[in-house]
Amino acid sequence: MKIITTTRQLQWQELSTSGLDTIKSTLSIKDAGQLWDGFGGCFNELSQIALLKLPEDQRKEVYDFLFSKNVDGLKFDFCRIPIGASDYAEFWYSHNETDGDYEMKNFSIERDHKYLLPYIKEALKRNPSMKFFASPWSPPAWMKYPKAHNNGTLLQTDENLKAYALYLALFIEAYEKEGVTIHQLHIQNEPVSSQKFPSCIWTGEEFSNFIANYLGPIFKERNIKTKIWLGTLNGPETDNRKLYTRYDNYANLVLHDEEAYPYIEGVSYQWAGKYALEITRSAFPEKKYMQTENECGDGTNSWNYAMYIFEMFHHYISNGVCAYIYWNMALPPGGASTWGWHQNSMIDITSEHYKFNYEYYVMKHFAAFIQVGAQLQILDGHFNATSICFKNPDNSLVLISKNPFEREVEFEFEGQTIILPPFSINTILF
Repeated sequence: MKIITTTRQLQWQELSTSGLDTIKSTLSIKDAGQLWDGFGGCFNELSQIALLKLPEDQRKEVYDFLFSKNVDGLKFDFCRIPIGASDYAEFWYSHNETDGDYEMKNFSIERDHKYLLPYIKEALKRNPSMKFFASPWSPPAWMKYPKAHNNGTLLQTDENLKAYALYLALFIEAYEKEGVTIHQLHIQNEPVSSQKFPSCIWTGEEFSNFIANYLGPIFKERNIKTKIWLGTLNGPETDNRKLYTRYDNYANLVLHDEEAYPYIEGVSYQWAGKYALEITRSAFPEKKYMQTENECGDGTNSWNYAMYIFEMFHHYISNGVCAYIYWNMALPPGGASTWGWHQNSMIDITSEHYKFNYEYYVMKHFAAFIQVGAQLQILDGHFNATSICFKNPDNSLVLISKNPFEREVEFEFEGQTIILPPFSINTILF
């Protein structure tokens, strides 16, 4: 057995404990759960722009720590790609800005050759088996009302929906030609919210119609193997707690559509969508589930927020997701967006050096050891609420536990006595 610990003061250490004044608790394995598809982050332009300012040797080190299986880092194997501009793009854009081009004659991913594709290909160099999912933040502005990348909604006309399904199909095909296979398409980032960054409102009825009558059929017609996912949902609650964004208006409605249902492999949730994860999986256990965007904080990268993020790992994994995706992998200190929000990142980047933030270590406690194909071990006991356990394909056990108390915690697990330091995040290897 080996215990690796992170505290506010010391990160990724094997720490000694006294065992003199402990809180006694209990923990055991009672069942097996879902298989694991991977951990990852989202590629975005501001991240790559920051990385390009580093000296080349340090930039390669950061890529290694994020993606390489041969380095003591995160070993990411399932990452997200934006279709057009995300809210951390250098500026807003889509892959076809020609108004009225319903045949998509002017579709192009040329913009992505500047930042995103080089970033993605650095990941593939280090992990050729990496998988990707993609999602748009906004359709081309000319397809929307109002005609802008931020705010608004997609005009639900037949010619618009046909053109948008073609747009998404062309993106997948264009990336395939670049050697980047898109394994999943998640139809819209945060469809519940109209935002001042690239965004687009969709209703459940609109999702059903689009999947059943446009997107699913064009994928079948063009023999596109990419799986369609309902997501990335940020409901049932929005910041304004709108009653029309309840569970019944999104996942429950769409998955009860007999024509849309067969095309949908799974449902992905982020942010306020976490409140609907348990009930969705309970109603549709045959579908797969993912967490698609780590909550992004305020740019201070504090220890307290890192401890909260551990709770998000626990919430999503214990409620049945098969993957957990971080948002900003690397940013300049403070994480300023182009639209005025400062956000956290796992790694701070300046023009001279990089620094691991607390949330890098939170992710590492999971991602460095849990392998693709691992199976969740469903836990029992009083310390269950702050622990996650996986059994890897090689039968090794990985237990990740947070001690939220000011005293040491002691419990028996798999025949071993485990003592955890106060206010710590721990990985225990068996």
